[in-house]
Amino acid sequence: MQATIRVGGDITTLVNVFTVEPENQHKLVQLLKEGTESFFSKQPGFISSSVHTSKEGRHAINYSQWRSSRDIDDFRNDPRFVPYVQSLAALAKAETILCEVVEVNHA
Repeated sequence: MQATIRVGGDITTLVNVFTVEPENQHKLVQLLKEGTESFFSKQPGFISSSVHTSKEGRHAINYSQWRSSRDIDDFRNDPRFVPYVQSLAALAKAETILCEVVEVNHA
């Protein structure tokens, strides 16, 4: 399934906002990419993930879509998740936000 941003309750969006030192932004992005390829993309309910970086180098955002919040709870209980989060925390401070799309506009 491809990333789709639309209003409706059939997709749960998980947004992680990372604050990182500019010299570590690329390392963080690589870790997010590897985590998605080796772990998250293989989890039940995974739909998509995208990573955005700030031009000033101090932030990265991971925007992922899941079929349900239950799927998110399940991967968080996987024993492989804790070491992954610890490796992220060694590079950046993270804020995690569970979201629902409520408005979409197009040109």
